[in-house]
Amino acid sequence: MKNSLSSLLLAGFLSSACFASAQTAPPAETKEAAYTRTITERASKIVATLGELNPKTSVQVRDVIANQYRQLNDIHEKQKTQLAALKAKPQDETTKVEAAKVETETTAALDKLHAQYLKKLGRHLTTAQIEQVKDGMTYNVAPNTMRAYNEMLPNLTEAQKAQMLAWLLEAREHAMDASTSEKKHAWFGKYKGKINNYLSAAGIDMNQAGKDWQARRAAEGSK
Repeated sequence: MKNSLSSLLLAGFLSSACFASAQTAPPAETKEAAYTRTITERASKIVATLGELNPKTSVQVRDVIANQYRQLNDIHEKQKTQLAALKAKPQDETTKVEAAKVETETTAALDKLHAQYLKKLGRHLTTAQIEQVKDGMTYNVAPNTMRAYNEMLPNLTEAQKAQMLAWLLEAREHAMDASTSEKKHAWFGKYKGKINNYLSAAGIDMNQAGKDWQARRAAEGSK
């Protein structure tokens, strides 16, 4: 009897403890809250690369960058919804025209937002710092790629370097507004193709240059 009573008391205690725990547990993070946290953390990491900023400016720049991510997402989600609706319709010339219109309107919205964004950054940052923000939003692909080309092709002329860098920076402007990391990298891939064609036309054997570069790196690594 005593054992039964003890078991009932223990069960009651555990039940009460579980109920109290459930009552005090923090509410699950909403999708919107999770998204806000993600873009804020992403923006904070970029701000951390900009050097010394006073606390007020640091927060302002972080919020400008985070808001840019949010507005870009809004534009791309609107485009996705519109194209999905068109895809559900019978595919004819009308839907093709409407789809093209959606693409045109999306590009116009992105271009407008891009210009506004750079203007907002310019209120707080130097030109060099804005360049760092652009690189931060595009995984530093532009400077890393240019560095790789310089290492692979040590005999590039200044004119060739300038043209290659110009194309990489043009790719970066597009990549900043892309909806996913894959699409950001796709922009750079497109311009890398243009650069490789440019260098091949100048008589540079890119395949051989790549092999020579790998051999030099292997030799340096073995030292």
